[in-house]
Amino acid sequence: VALQVIKHPLLRLIRGLDALWATTTGSQEICVAVLDGNVDLSHPCFAGAHLEVMQTLTSAPVSRGVASAHGTHIASTIFGQHGSTVTGLAPLCRGLIVPIFSDDADERHVPCSQLDLARAITQAVERGAHIINISGGQLSSSGEADPLLHKAIALCRQRNVLIVAAAGNDGCECVHVPASVDTTLAVGAADRHGRPLDMSNWGRAYRERGIVAPGENIFGALPGGGTAFKSGTSFATSIVSAVVALLLCRQLANGERPDPRGVCSALLQSAIPCNTRNDVDCRRLLTGALNVFGALKLIDKREIVMSEANISEATESPGNAAASDHLVQPGIWAAEGIGAETGVPKMEAEYAPQTTGITASGCGCSTGAQGPSLVYALGTLNFDFGTEARRDSFTQAMPDAGNNPNVPQMMVDYLLENPYEAQSLIWTLNLDVTPIYAIVPDGAYSNIAYDRLISALQGKIAGTVEMMSVPGVITGSVRLMSGQVVPTISPSLRGIYSWAVSSMIESVLGTRPETNAELQEKYDIESAGLRSFLSRIYYDLRNLGITPADRALNYSATNAFQVAQVIESATNGRLELDTVNVKKSPICRPDSECYDVELKFFNPLNTNIANKIYRFTVDVSDIIPVTVGEVRAWSMR
Repeated sequence: VALQVIKHPLLRLIRGLDALWATTTGSQEICVAVLDGNVDLSHPCFAGAHLEVMQTLTSAPVSRGVASAHGTHIASTIFGQHGSTVTGLAPLCRGLIVPIFSDDADERHVPCSQLDLARAITQAVERGAHIINISGGQLSSSGEADPLLHKAIALCRQRNVLIVAAAGNDGCECVHVPASVDTTLAVGAADRHGRPLDMSNWGRAYRERGIVAPGENIFGALPGGGTAFKSGTSFATSIVSAVVALLLCRQLANGERPDPRGVCSALLQSAIPCNTRNDVDCRRLLTGALNVFGALKLIDKREIVMSEANISEATESPGNAAASDHLVQPGIWAAEGIGAETGVPKMEAEYAPQTTGITASGCGCSTGAQGPSLVYALGTLNFDFGTEARRDSFTQAMPDAGNNPNVPQMMVDYLLENPYEAQSLIWTLNLDVTPIYAIVPDGAYSNIAYDRLISALQGKIAGTVEMMSVPGVITGSVRLMSGQVVPTISPSLRGIYSWAVSSMIESVLGTRPETNAELQEKYDIESAGLRSFLSRIYYDLRNLGITPADRALNYSATNAFQVAQVIESATNGRLELDTVNVKKSPICRPDSECYDVELKFFNPLNTNIANKIYRFTVDVSDIIPVTVGEVRAWSMR
């Protein structure tokens, strides 16, 4: 289909879309991840599209329910092929379909948790997405994300990946997470005259980085081959994501490195401001209305500032990441339209009535086949039954009538007598009280792994075990009694460790001297420094252990002997730990993947003295990471 003769109702609503389409309708070098419901890829509009479906905890067959209808419509507005029943805005771009919403047996929408959203964002970044479309969110009084979600969003900033998120459909001065987080591009919805829809949210968090785009009666696909018109900020969001993708393609055509955050800056700079003479509440227009022509002009004239993330990419590998140690505290999550007790994000609502194939290609957003998902996670051990029936079966099997399988000590006593029963439990790895993984040993020596789990639970009860490391491969998922679905880890036996901080410090530094006051002071300083580092990893920098950078960081907390060398050297100079950063190492062995863990120390008594930097390298190419080379150190102002 000739670009010049494509007809699309949005051409009349989006200034400059025709000029952009005259040069590009997408490129396989640019990837858009759609985090939404399952997508019916057998719909004719996707025939020939370059789409890859990622396996997530909510991956399930496509249905006629709300989640699948929403996801299919959103994906079609971006990837619908020209000449088909639905004309998408960026049909030649690559796409990642990352299901986060699902439908239950009655085809009712099942929302996702903040933890699941964090996982999905991380998956999309690791798979090479440039843009992450989230047509959903969680109504929030504070606008702050949970620390794990905030960390996933921070990863996007570090990798120069742009999150485009819906502002919400509550029709009030209120905000949604993740649109409220200050590194995302928030999107509100407007009618065909450019006036904000009554349902479209606004708020201070959106004022400096929010775009209003067409969101009324947007045409798209439905599961089963149908089409529909739908309204809301969800559909305005997918339009903006597609425009960002096309502008990135324009950067490629100009011989430039794709810069998603730079394109975001161009959209905000060029946004059409509010005209007070039109009797519009200017707060509801956010920063302004989408102006493709203006953004295109800025990009072609190179009048936007190259983002710092892209400048970094010019000198370092695109895989670089940093572990921020300044995460915000958890915000207040209030469920919108589902019930405040759920505390989970949901899709933006659909307000227009609905009217009444092809498999995913192996072509993804990064080159090469997708291997097994490695994980190196830290957390605390717990157990779950999965169902009430399984719990009751333990109650009946326990010999004494007063035994309660929910009491850890009683469960340990039973397992020590009946170790074969350990495989009937769901062993979970938790961050605080939140399960993040289920540990499922398999293979010839699985009985040894279960023995270690029993021993670790026994140590936890006795107070001799606080943390546990679990390296392995993600193999699937399992549902807990609470209804939460968590990934399952097939653990590597030789990497399972459990410890208490005090015992680890003692194993590294030895016992505290009993008599020499000078040696006691030196020991106490080193002990405090090592404890500070470990606490930083366990709490401030805690993560899911999925990305290579996080696996390197977590391993550094279990390899405390090497860290102790750093602590000893730093404390001799009366220095204290400032920050911990992780980034891709420029030096690595062939066929390996290495990350540098950097510890920066400062002198609290004299901040004019140069900071001391210590760096050691971790190879994360195998299930069990390993340190490479010696610790390097230098001073920096």
